[in-house]
Amino acid sequence: MEILTGDRIATCLSPLVHDLICNLGFELRENCDIHSIVSQNGEVCWEALTGRVSCAESGQSLDYRGSVRMLGPVCEAIHTHILSLTRAQFEIKYSPWFQWTAYPELFLEIFDAVESLNSPAISLSVMKLASCLERALGDVFLLLGKECPFLLRDLLASAELAQVFGHGVMDVLKVFIGSPCGLNLRNILWHGFASPQDIPPKYCSTMLLLTAGLGQLLKSYLHQTEVTLAHRPFVTLTNLEDVIVFPGVTYEVLSALEKAMMKSTFVLKIMLPYWEMAVTKFKLHRFADCTMLLLPQLEAGLRRVFAAVNKCPDRLLTAEILANHLNDGSINQLPPFLGEPAMEFLWDFLNYQEGPRIRDRLSHGEINLREFPREAASQLLTFSLVLLLRFTEEGSLSELKAEAVIQLLVSLAQGYRSRCHPAFQLQKQVLSCEESLRMWDVVPLPEEQRQEAARLEGNSEAYACNSLISKILCEFCRHMPGNTCAVDGLDGLPRERWPQLLRELCSTRIPTLFCPRLVLEVVVVLRGISSQCQRVSDQVIASLQLRHRQWVERRLRSRQRQNYLRMLNSVSLLSAVLHVTSLLLALEVASVHAVQGKSSQERHQYLRFLKSILQYTENLAAYTSPEKNKWKEAISLTHAVLLRICTFSEKKQMLMHLAKNSTNQVDTR
Repeated sequence: MEILTGDRIATCLSPLVHDLICNLGFELRENCDIHSIVSQNGEVCWEALTGRVSCAESGQSLDYRGSVRMLGPVCEAIHTHILSLTRAQFEIKYSPWFQWTAYPELFLEIFDAVESLNSPAISLSVMKLASCLERALGDVFLLLGKECPFLLRDLLASAELAQVFGHGVMDVLKVFIGSPCGLNLRNILWHGFASPQDIPPKYCSTMLLLTAGLGQLLKSYLHQTEVTLAHRPFVTLTNLEDVIVFPGVTYEVLSALEKAMMKSTFVLKIMLPYWEMAVTKFKLHRFADCTMLLLPQLEAGLRRVFAAVNKCPDRLLTAEILANHLNDGSINQLPPFLGEPAMEFLWDFLNYQEGPRIRDRLSHGEINLREFPREAASQLLTFSLVLLLRFTEEGSLSELKAEAVIQLLVSLAQGYRSRCHPAFQLQKQVLSCEESLRMWDVVPLPEEQRQEAARLEGNSEAYACNSLISKILCEFCRHMPGNTCAVDGLDGLPRERWPQLLRELCSTRIPTLFCPRLVLEVVVVLRGISSQCQRVSDQVIASLQLRHRQWVERRLRSRQRQNYLRMLNSVSLLSAVLHVTSLLLALEVASVHAVQGKSSQERHQYLRFLKSILQYTENLAAYTSPEKNKWKEAISLTHAVLLRICTFSEKKQMLMHLAKNSTNQVDTR
């Protein structure tokens, strides 16, 4: 695909930023005595650094360019010092001062990278050091503050860290990683702007020493205040199993990627070393490293595509890549160009709150790099291969593209649908609840229990509920996809038919990319209802199992026996109600975009209706809890909500009534 050009690009940094990083810190030719910066026992003399950070003339902010220029010789001296040490010397001298971070052994790896003078390895080291340092600084912040800032620049500007380390020390960090006006090493690497040659190794060495110096200052503070630093636990990638769509990476896939990266216009030649190292890291089972290298390169490539399709090369550095609209209000042409499946994959992996959010969690140091899942790196690597193949010339790699393995991967990518959007998660919840409801029938009921329960007086409200359920069910079935509807009361829809019916409904593909706020508002309430239904089901299963065991062991008192029998009389009705509620949720989410066709007043009435059902499920969860066991009251609640559903359904104001395909019906025989 010839939309991308520019193999002669020497840097993706703007001229001003390139000059700041690659030239300004080398202008002063001054020999700094390392002993004025680091003592013989490895203690950092912060005055040697803080004294070279200056304020702007206004006095309101730092003079970042002037500070970078003045710090240049100090960084050079630090780098020379680090290179003069053996690994053993470095470990003895500095390793104790890295223990305050959650990943102290990382810094020996970074030392090895600096010693190797391998440019991609140094860039990766700065990325890992910045994320690890951010996490550790967040832990320190929580010694004094309550909620750690999400952005590194806000964290470095906090009064809490200044109280621990001092304002001057925090200013030094701002110059290196805390402001877009400074070197901004973290962001230019994590966002894919810096090529391997753009990062001077001396800045990696300096960051290494600064981290040790922070450890020394922190030790003094902890000793004075007699407090203990606690590390927050690492997070686990959420819903990763949902986004695993590609098979595991094989030798063939890695070989194909190595060929594609050489031919694809998606990869700039200056960035090729990152891609090569990513493949190498995967082969070495360094899955976090592989992913950290890939993510910025995907962003860099997509930014170029964005600029090309939106015809705005001058905005290459400030692209709103995954947004629906640009800052000027025009439509972003990247989504239609890439296609919805590719965009959904990117949103699932990177943006949705319930997705893995891999880039955020890696860049902020929230993930244990040593235990990073192979599956996550594998999915990203495979997606990258498919993307690279899209940006190869028509005749290029034709044999590779024709291979069955590659065609399967392309097919899977083209068929991708969002798995982390709230609407999909609602469908997943509905199926999980239905599976839970089936467990109600698993608990054994001895004949003695059946007979005694049958002797109890019937509940007239329960009979009324069954009649309403039949009526509602018949109405809902008219709006299911299919050919005919043959539901005659509850007996017309056998229990064994429910799983298939709900699976069919929950397989409905819902447009999720750039969902309007109105749609998301409805989905939030529907998910709340589903969560409460799940809670009720879990509680009923636990109660059934406990009471049955106590009944068999004759450990129930008279009142408990009566309550248990009332529960047994109620669960059949409650099971039917929760099944009908699950059906309502599945039908409404399948038609959820129809809410945009309602007037403001109709939307208000519809949300009030949904919230009344949410209130019912919350109350039902309370009444069926082990603490309350109010089964009679649960039936009264159920009767009231069924009347409300029936009345609202008769007005034809549900989304299923407004959807275009609502005339389709399903054969439930």
